[in-house]
Parts: sequence; structure tokens; C-alpha cells
Amino acid sequence: MQTTSSNDSAEPMMEINTTPLIDVLLVLIIMLIITIPPQTHAVKLDLPQNSEAPPPPVEPTKNKLVITQTGAILWNGTPVTLQQLRTYLDVSQQMNPVPELHLQPEPNARYELVDEVLAVTKKAQVSKMGFVGNEAYSSF
Repeated sequence: MQTTSSNDSAEPMMEINTTPLIDVLLVLIIMLIITIPPQTHAVKLDLPQNSEAPPPPVEPTKNKLVITQTGAILWNGTPVTLQQLRTYLDVSQQMNPVPELHLQPEPNARYELVDEVLAVTKKAQVSKMGFVGNEAYSSF
């Protein structure tokens, strides 16, 4: 214990030195301010993209999806990308009643592309889907 120089009776000093405590608290406050991430005031929006051609309509009863041997995906006869296909599938799943999806891959179509299309239909949670034209595979 620390004693004061003016204390002749050698009694311990009863005051606590708070300077180190205040220093530690100031360091902790500074560390807290530094580690808090800055607030971003940006609002993230997914804005629609301007497309040149109007999208092919989603039929209310059935939609035909053809995968060609050249690697094209045709939605009711119109070429589409996988992103557009997902959009059309989402729209069709919101309709009441849900239209059927007829999937018809050509016999020489790449399996990888057919697998990617099936993955997109699974992510879109297509409930009514059928494979059309299976008789074309009987010669393989």
C-alpha cells in the first residue's frame, strides 16, 4: 500500500488512483468506435432491365420448353436465356391454375444444358412438369 509523505503514522492512503481506470475506459471507447461499421444510407434495388423485344407470353394452360442440339432453349418457340427462363417459370407458378410445363429436349441435346434447365425448374419449384417426346429416344 502507498503512504503519503505527510502521513507520520504510516497509515495506508485511502484514496484510489482513478487515472489508469479512466485511461483504460477511454481506450475501450476508442476501440469500440473504430470497430463499429459505418452506416450505409444506400438503398439497394433490383431495377428491371430494358429489353428490346417483348417477352414471350406465358400461356395459361401449358408452356413448351424445347432444348435444341445447338444449345438453344426455346420457350414456346422463342429463344431465351436461363435467367429469362427462371423469370417465366416464376410468373407461371404465380398463376391460378398453374400451367403445365412440357419439357422436350432433342435427342442430341447436350446433357449439361438439360441438367441446368432442370436445376432452374427445381429452383422455381415447378409443380406440374412432364417430359414430352420420349419416343425419340427409343432408337438410342
